[in-house]
Amino acid sequence: MNNAGEGNGPNRELDFTIQGMSCAACAARIEKTLGRMEGVTEVAVSFPLRTAWVQVSGGQVTKELLAEKVGQLGFSAKLNESASEGLHRERSWLRLRLIAAIALTLPLMAGMATHLPGLKPVAELLPDIFFLPWLQLVLATIVQFVIGMPFYFGAYYAVRQRSANMDVLVVVGTTAAYLYSHYVVFRDGLFAGGTHGSPLYFETSAVVMTAVLLGKYIETAASLKVQHESLGFDQLRVQSAVVERGGVITSLRTEYVRKGDIVHVGEGEFVPVDGTIQHGESTLDESLLTGESAAVAKRPGDGVWAGTRNGAGKLTVVTGAAGHETLLSRIQELVHQGQRAKSSLQSQVDAAASWFVPVMLLAAALTLIIWGLVVEPGNWSKAALCAIAVLLAACPCALGLAAPISLVIASGRLAKRGIVAKEAGAVERLASIRTLVLDKTGTLTEGKPKVCFVGTLGLGRSSLLRLAVALEAESSHPLADAIREEAARIGLVTPDAERISYAAGGGAQGWIRGVHAAIGNAKYVGNLGLEISREARRQASEREALGETVVYVMEREACVGIIGFRDLLKGDASQMVRELKRLGVQPIVATGDHAAPTNAVAKALGIQEFHASMLPESKLALVEKLKRSGKRVAMAGDGWNDAPALAGADVGIAMGNGTYGALNAGHITLIFSRLQAITEAIRLSRLTIRNIRQNLVFALCYNAVIIPFAAIGYLQPWMAGTAMALSSVSVVANALRLGARMERAAERGR
Repeated sequence: MNNAGEGNGPNRELDFTIQGMSCAACAARIEKTLGRMEGVTEVAVSFPLRTAWVQVSGGQVTKELLAEKVGQLGFSAKLNESASEGLHRERSWLRLRLIAAIALTLPLMAGMATHLPGLKPVAELLPDIFFLPWLQLVLATIVQFVIGMPFYFGAYYAVRQRSANMDVLVVVGTTAAYLYSHYVVFRDGLFAGGTHGSPLYFETSAVVMTAVLLGKYIETAASLKVQHESLGFDQLRVQSAVVERGGVITSLRTEYVRKGDIVHVGEGEFVPVDGTIQHGESTLDESLLTGESAAVAKRPGDGVWAGTRNGAGKLTVVTGAAGHETLLSRIQELVHQGQRAKSSLQSQVDAAASWFVPVMLLAAALTLIIWGLVVEPGNWSKAALCAIAVLLAACPCALGLAAPISLVIASGRLAKRGIVAKEAGAVERLASIRTLVLDKTGTLTEGKPKVCFVGTLGLGRSSLLRLAVALEAESSHPLADAIREEAARIGLVTPDAERISYAAGGGAQGWIRGVHAAIGNAKYVGNLGLEISREARRQASEREALGETVVYVMEREACVGIIGFRDLLKGDASQMVRELKRLGVQPIVATGDHAAPTNAVAKALGIQEFHASMLPESKLALVEKLKRSGKRVAMAGDGWNDAPALAGADVGIAMGNGTYGALNAGHITLIFSRLQAITEAIRLSRLTIRNIRQNLVFALCYNAVIIPFAAIGYLQPWMAGTAMALSSVSVVANALRLGARMERAAERGR
């Protein structure tokens, strides 16, 4: 059991694995029960992953108390075991039960030959011992009450909690078939029989038990594959690192590596930490972390991340983060966070599944009454068989698995391509997006503008830059970075500024050697009550006509110069816009930059609508206006000054650039800021929702077709039970196809 933040803080998050769940209804029952506990603020249980996440406040709820409560429900909470280990053990146990069930059921299949006219010649060829009632009774009893005993325990705990799940349907249906045959055996005698005796239906209960076990075995194997698909980041983890401290080289577990340590990475090895290359050049395979197949050239000063594989060169890396603080670990935690959340579609399905079993029990009772009193009055044997068939045909498992297993697979695949969905609903909403609002600087452009023009009005070039860099000394804005870079390039000595204040999307002001100074766009300067000279505006207009961004530098309430910046488009921006249009998504540019450079960018990309000189609140207002007009809106930005719009959009897409802070912005984060990842995310989310809808249609159509056939007597109970087991397998198989389809779609989109 992992315990995040189990100190004395107000909130703690506990996660552990749960064994013994038979379907999604079991997960819902655990969620409901744990959610009622005092001190528990939030609960999420994933049946495909066999994992529970519980958020608690205060110190009254402990992990042992949660495990005890889970045990009272008939399940087992494993506090020190991974979900994969539990699933491997569950699969081994199911394999043993399945083999035993098959071995004992095969002799009982002889009885089935007596029920089907076409197989009676085959029945005549079989030894009479196979038809002896006492042998069938013994074999069926072992299958029903020894091999099938876990189903009885599951049904008991479900009924005790005033709930119902797959176990209830299996137990009621198979027990009814068993008891009917048991009655016939003792009515006619243990040694009466042969092919001409009264028909027994022991094979019905045994075949259904065996079919359900087969379905559970296949489903568990599929869950293991889902675990591998979605939680495969573990394969990227490096347990130890070669660290140099004080000239001594030693091997340490990555958890003990500290920030600033020198780590040696050999040829072909996985990088164990996040950091910056100090010495050496190589190419790194980042495909398992970013989805990019091409190796990336790295040299001193470049960043590297844990989980990437080194090429032919040897590297020494200055550690920035290690162990659970690496980007890889943070991504994995966000994937877990997304998987524990439920989409609105999944919540609706769970609500429907909760009343499905009681309705089917009522339907079976009505079938019994109608057959026994109306269709064939007095033929309660036929009535019982039809009611049993209805019970065995009806199961919410396929319905309950339709959404979660596809979402789990999708979140894992997206994360492998550097796309982290922090909530399941984001994937669902992204599929319906038809409008995408794009920030310009850092999103469509490189985000690293360069100073390309310095126009002076009363000051020398160096003096103007010294004034500007003093005001922007602590700013994190890309234009401030460009000013500092230019000042460093020409070797300027920067004076100190006092009482500096910054306005997001506007500029900065302060006092330098007792003189008031300011830098910013025209709107910001105007809001300060400062006047821009006609000459300054003329120069600015000329530079803006060339697509440059311009800021004004003010001193003693007068404009002393302007600075022009140019920011290049990202190489994949044009391709991204073309793909958006093919996907039926309208791109809109919204930026705090001036109209002229914004227009130049929009024109170069073929974007018709753009909005310039927008403050963060203006972007939010634009998003809300688009939403009020009935559009489903996504917003893509850098995750900082775009935060209000990211939060207000139906889906906020934060451009990560490999930074830790951006992981907390938006509903979806693009770890390495690939614009192609936006269209990939939209395309793959649509594939996911299509897959979920296919699963739901299959599950609903199955019940709509099979249950009526069972009710009118066209299906033998063993047929209905087998079909019920295979329906879940079919849904799982279709969900597993999603992974391969997402890979093909991603390859086509490259």
